[in-house]
Amino acid sequence: MRAPAGKTDPGKRKARMIGINHVAIEVDDVEAALEFYGRIFEFTLRGRGDGMAFIDMGDQFIAIEEKRTQTPDKHRHFGLVVDDREAVRDRLKALDIEPFPGNFLDFLDPWGNRIQIIEYKGIQFTKARHVLRGMGMEGLEKTPDAIRQLKGKGMSPGEGA
Repeated sequence: MRAPAGKTDPGKRKARMIGINHVAIEVDDVEAALEFYGRIFEFTLRGRGDGMAFIDMGDQFIAIEEKRTQTPDKHRHFGLVVDDREAVRDRLKALDIEPFPGNFLDFLDPWGNRIQIIEYKGIQFTKARHVLRGMGMEGLEKTPDAIRQLKGKGMSPGEGA
């Protein structure tokens, strides 16, 4: 469903959102953040800058910037898609990081960034085959429910390819 044209711009085309290039998080110390996230996730760095680091996620990335300015996030979060949600749960437990209660797997990093862990196979978000291949993850599959949801939008794997 598309939102109706705004009253101030009748007849003018609006841009459509098609994805997220990156998520930026603030921390007090980039090196400590890389060490923390490295204990939970396997990753490579895309690059570094003065007080910044970029964790590669194929065609997307997480930008880590020094100088956290806000209080810990209570509800604001971003969903990080992984190949194995239970592996993250196991790492959090081993590191004595208590996830938030409930059906989701949310946790706070030491700087107050709330992260929700979502497993790739059960959601609509889909990486292009060539991106998965480049990431060494070409075997990732979707659940029948995720495929059904995608099919309902004309976006199931193999459609229009």
